[in-house]
Amino acid sequence: MTSPRTRAAFAIATWFGCGRSPWAPGTVGSAAAVAIAIALHRYAGFAPWHFLLLAAALAGPAVWAAGVVESASGLKDPGFVVVDEVLGQWIALAGAHPWNWISCLAAFALFRLFDIWKPPPVRQLESLPGGLGINADDAMAGVYAALVLLLAGCFNLY
Repeated sequence: MTSPRTRAAFAIATWFGCGRSPWAPGTVGSAAAVAIAIALHRYAGFAPWHFLLLAAALAGPAVWAAGVVESASGLKDPGFVVVDEVLGQWIALAGAHPWNWISCLAAFALFRLFDIWKPPPVRQLESLPGGLGINADDAMAGVYAALVLLLAGCFNLY
C-alpha cells in the first residue's frame, strides 16, 4: 500500500489521471491545461498573464510531485507524468494576445512542437535532477511558444 504522500504526488503528476491515457498522455495533459484555461478565461475573467501566475504557483508542487513519482516508479522521466505539460502549456498561453480560439490552438500546437522538437536549451534542461529536470524542459518549451505567440500577436497574425 502506498502512502498518502505518494498518492497525492501521483494525482498531481498525472494531472488527476490525464497521464494514464493510453494514447499520447502528454498531448492529453496539454489539452486538459488548455480546457482549464479556456474555462478560467470565460468564467473567471482570467487574462493571459494570469496563466503565468498559475504556472508559477504550480511549479513547486509540480517539481515535488514529479520527483516523488520518478523515485517511486523507478523510471527516469516517466511518460505518465504530465504535470510538466500543464505547466508549459500555461506558460505558452500567457503569450496569447489577443485571446481567442486561434491563439489557444496556436499555443497548444506551438507548445507541443517545442516540447517534442526540444531546441536548445530545452533538451539540456532535461538533464537537471529529478522533478526539476522533468519540469524545466517543458517550462522552457512554454517560454518559446509564448514568445512566438507574443510576436505573432504584435503583427496581428491571429
